[in-house]
Amino acid sequence: MSIVWTILIGFVVGLVARAVKPGNDSAGFIVTTLIGIAGSLGVTYLGQAMGWYTAGQGAGFIASVLGAIVLLILYGLIKRKS
Repeated sequence: MSIVWTILIGFVVGLVARAVKPGNDSAGFIVTTLIGIAGSLGVTYLGQAMGWYTAGQGAGFIASVLGAIVLLILYGLIKRKS
């Protein structure tokens, strides 16, 4: 059941990140979900490496959205070059 929650929260985080980030994002449902999940996981691991979170503690919603925004910007740069 935790995988389902991870996917749902990743999708919501991806949607919020796409709404906050200016510009045209033509990513689909799956890409939005994957970017949301990856942003959340990336910020969680970065926070644990920096000592902000303890082991087993996840990043908050706002930090997850910020991580997803960074990934959306990188995705847009990569997509534009190809």
